[in-house]
Amino acid sequence: MSTASTGRSGRIDVHQHLIPPFYRDLLAKAGIGEAGGRALPDWSPEGALELMDTLGTTSAVLSVSTPGTGFLDDMGEAAALARRLNDFSASLTAQHPGRFGSFATLPLPDIAAAATEASRALDELHADGVTLLANNQDTYLGAEGQEPLWRALDERGAVAFVHPAELPAPAVEGIPPFAADFLLDTTRAAYLLVRNGIVHRYPNIRFILSHAGGFVPYSSHRMALTIANDTRRSPLDVLDDFRSFYFDTALSSSPAALPTLLAFAQPGHVLFGSDWPFAPTPAGQYFANGLDTFASPDQLRAINRANAEALFPRLASAPSSLPSPARPVVRRVRRAAQHAAARFLFKLVQPGTD
Repeated sequence: MSTASTGRSGRIDVHQHLIPPFYRDLLAKAGIGEAGGRALPDWSPEGALELMDTLGTTSAVLSVSTPGTGFLDDMGEAAALARRLNDFSASLTAQHPGRFGSFATLPLPDIAAAATEASRALDELHADGVTLLANNQDTYLGAEGQEPLWRALDERGAVAFVHPAELPAPAVEGIPPFAADFLLDTTRAAYLLVRNGIVHRYPNIRFILSHAGGFVPYSSHRMALTIANDTRRSPLDVLDDFRSFYFDTALSSSPAALPTLLAFAQPGHVLFGSDWPFAPTPAGQYFANGLDTFASPDQLRAINRANAEALFPRLASAPSSLPSPARPVVRRVRRAAQHAAARFLFKLVQPGTD
């Protein structure tokens, strides 16, 4: 199956980022010009819609990536920035109904302020969920003292998008954090959320783990046996908790990772993700082609849209396809050539393919 056959597939992208100009300026003022070892990319609503058209995406739920508000030491300033980011996202969603949704930014590790802002964003701004960085100033999700936040999210049946941050340790020279450390960061958070009973005690929270859950599908049985030995719970019960997570496909639709994810995840728990703009358009095309190639037609329909519709009823009511805007012939030809090149490259680098 090719991207051409699913070109306007009505995808709902649950892993797409935004970088408002005022946020970029604040990061620059703090001396931050990258995230996870990757330079902050250009972002604009127009660029996002262009990417969405390229990947056949009709709706995208936007989130602020690492460092969130965690680069600010003053908790009051962090809470104010979270409010400003969430107001911006709500305005963007209102300007582009059906195209954009948002995960609210929370001023973690301040639990009280995070619970307050989560309640405001979900109740008043009608955010589609919240973003939770896996660790916030070295404190991981699932640590002690976070109950007020979990209660607020559970009471609202919230979707919580778990995104990695920088590990609380120096990066290893030659290994960009986004390439490997991010996967460990997500896995650590998932481990503690299960080990410390968060997903069990707050079943109304729907957690989405970025990048196919890091190492969770691959190492789930090893981690489950460790937790079972530590807590005297049944390994099967622990595995059920790990399988209760949702997973996005951002940078993960390879012939090695995708079958592992689909073999582990509960039916209906795999969602499409692009990671744009931190993952540039060619990377988005590469992994979208992987999904189109290696998922069955039924799996593809579910991952592209149906599974996300169950989590985000508001987006389910949006059209699954949108009319293509008129474009010059040269631009249409260039777009078709880009699709063909991306499909060729994906096939070329797969071991054992013709």
